Amino acid sequence: MDQTESAEEDGVFTTISLANDSDSGSTVCDSKLDCEQVMMNADMEVIDPENQVELEEKTRLINQVLELQHTLEELSARVDAVKEENLKLKSENQVLGQYIENLMSASSVFQTTDTKSKRK
Repeated sequence: MDQTESAEEDGVFTTISLANDSDSGSTVCDSKLDCEQVMMNADMEVIDPENQVELEEKTRLINQVLELQHTLEELSARVDAVKEENLKLKSENQVLGQYIENLMSASSVFQTTDTKSKRK
């Protein structure tokens, strides 16, 4: 192998330097690009159990948010339908109220009486 070797321990890739530790110029990765490639390969091949739990939690929260959005849309549609029904019923009540007033004014039983004529 090269001067570096990847080893898997507990599902996490680590980079181990095979060069002599007394070399002051030796690094785990030759360059930033090499380190990023090692990390990307590690991410693609093995998911850290902690990251797996975090990913599952994010997925669960996203699903919960989507479900709540769907519920909110349903409730909003229901509120709109109830508002529409309320307006319809108010209109019908006005029509019925006017109809009752007309019937009462046409009936002699409900005619308004003059209070002065009763007292005489």
